[in-house]
Amino acid sequence: MNAPAASLLLELAASGAPFALISRDAETIEVLTGDVHDVDLLADIPLHDSTGAPREVLALVPFRQVRERGFACHDDGAPLRCLVVADHIALPRAEVLAGLPATPIALRDAGFDIDDESYADIVRRVIADEIGRGEGANFVIRRDFTAEVDADPAVAALTWFRALLEHERGAYWTFAIVTDGHVAVGASPEAHVSAREGVVTMNPISGTFRHPAGGATAETLTEFLASTKETEELFMVVDEELKMMSAVCSDGGRITGPHLKEMSRLTHTEYVLRGRSRLDPRDILRETMFAPTVTGSPMQNACTVITRHERAPRGYYSGVAALFTPRADAGGPENADAGTASAADAVPTHDLDAPILIRTAYLADGRLRVPVGATLVRHSDPYGEVGETHGKAAGVLGAIGAIPRDRVAEEAALAARADAVDEDEPAAEPRRLADDPELAALLASRNSRLAAFWLNPQASAPDGPLRGREAVVVDAEDRFTTMLAHQLRHLGLDVRIVPWHRVTADDVRDAELVVCGPGPGDPRDPASERMRRMRGIVTERRASGRPLLAVCLSHQILSDDVGLDLAPLATPHQGLQKTVDVFGMPASIGFYNTFTARVAPGTREVGDAEVAADASGDVYALRGPGFASVQGHLESILSRDGMVTLERLVTHALTTAP
Repeated sequence: MNAPAASLLLELAASGAPFALISRDAETIEVLTGDVHDVDLLADIPLHDSTGAPREVLALVPFRQVRERGFACHDDGAPLRCLVVADHIALPRAEVLAGLPATPIALRDAGFDIDDESYADIVRRVIADEIGRGEGANFVIRRDFTAEVDADPAVAALTWFRALLEHERGAYWTFAIVTDGHVAVGASPEAHVSAREGVVTMNPISGTFRHPAGGATAETLTEFLASTKETEELFMVVDEELKMMSAVCSDGGRITGPHLKEMSRLTHTEYVLRGRSRLDPRDILRETMFAPTVTGSPMQNACTVITRHERAPRGYYSGVAALFTPRADAGGPENADAGTASAADAVPTHDLDAPILIRTAYLADGRLRVPVGATLVRHSDPYGEVGETHGKAAGVLGAIGAIPRDRVAEEAALAARADAVDEDEPAAEPRRLADDPELAALLASRNSRLAAFWLNPQASAPDGPLRGREAVVVDAEDRFTTMLAHQLRHLGLDVRIVPWHRVTADDVRDAELVVCGPGPGDPRDPASERMRRMRGIVTERRASGRPLLAVCLSHQILSDDVGLDLAPLATPHQGLQKTVDVFGMPASIGFYNTFTARVAPGTREVGDAEVAADASGDVYALRGPGFASVQGHLESILSRDGMVTLERLVTHALTTAP
């Protein structure tokens, strides 16, 4: 490293001043310095100075910020910490590596805060008590690897940052953020959300393959890619992030992929979601708190489940590191408020780049903490999920040199590189498994199961009989309603989403169409205020004879109102794709239900309701004068026939009202 660059980093480590190092490409290391300000709310992130001129800010956003969305959490008071950037320089990566400390940092009293058996018990309880009772499709429960560290925090940060650069690959961000009393060093594989020139991108990653001794091969990956659990796990998080995209993007977003995310010890599968938005990036960040890959779905209930089953606050784990960078066309002070959500036609003054805070080591008060979590779904094996947390923790700890590194995989990779080239030629990069044609074909085949609506560019709303009709969509605490609303708009309707507790008597009485949406929980629960209110809305609207569409939870409530029995399924249908008969037309639909309406096999009518049910009597849809309902999620990426079925049911409700 040249002397000025070397002295800069050494001086930073010794000075006690806050700084951040970020690697976002293979060539450079970005060095950010400035002052630290802790703020209460995302809206308080100081993107402009006292004159209104835009400035760059790096914010550490803790998990507790979900309170801004009204969600539950263990509140540890972790600050929303902002490094207001005074200087931002780029240094050559190779020179930085040469000058960073390399002596491993010793750990004492190392181990998980929750032992393996206790964590396995938590997994069992979540599957039985949460997924098994309709609280959601998947949940991420974490445990922490902890240890005592005697080293200077800034020196530890530089040491671990160097180790991650040398021994981890495939990271979206590799970073070290050092502020007073707190260090965060990580190699996050996942961009939660970015916003650049009006294009919002999200990158859901799910499914974890731990590399065997000798490294991953096409053969060892094939079984992983064919796994139903791993495939459905990814589809579920894509659905959850599309809910967020539909809330912040005018075009609802579309997906590309899937791709392999190859790292040193782990390989994941991922999709990329993109859409357009003119919202302030702080508002985009608020509406997308936080990634379902580290929380679960539906998001609001996932936060409640996390609070029930995690023993301690999350701190910054599953939050984000958010870099707000002024746009070149941001202009001067006169545009300081141009990015606010109310200024619909304004251009935001800042771009946003926000990786998820996972695969990250935290150091405070001499204690190292590496939080890791597993995504729990109906297929989960408790000990398999225990193993996944070990693998994720080892990925971080091995990369930073805190535990012995797997030399076998590294040596095998080196041998493969040596065999692949002539000794007089420079060594080539190891061949990416994503380039294997059979693996690529296996990945691409997943999309044959998905809805073309979310895969292809979405045309403007048609000039059909639904154009200009008005709909109120009732949100029962599952933001699938944002996707449902987007599809209704695509059919030509003017749509307004209203939370269940804010629906007025006028909405129920006067709306041209009421769409009662999905939500978590047991529809039979008499103690739930949300269930009581949803029953009231469905019952009142049906009694009025005005057009009504009910989806999933609301379909179950409507079924009860019609006189059908409700019962739990023997096995929850969370993230399950089925082809069912919907009034004479087969439809491939995604299901996220734990309860079902049930009739005697062969029943086709109950009162004034026509029933679509399977041979066992499970009811998939109802229709009658002015109403229709469906158990599945027509808006899900799993619903290949979702748009056609939605149009049929909406048209029925609107054209058959008395």
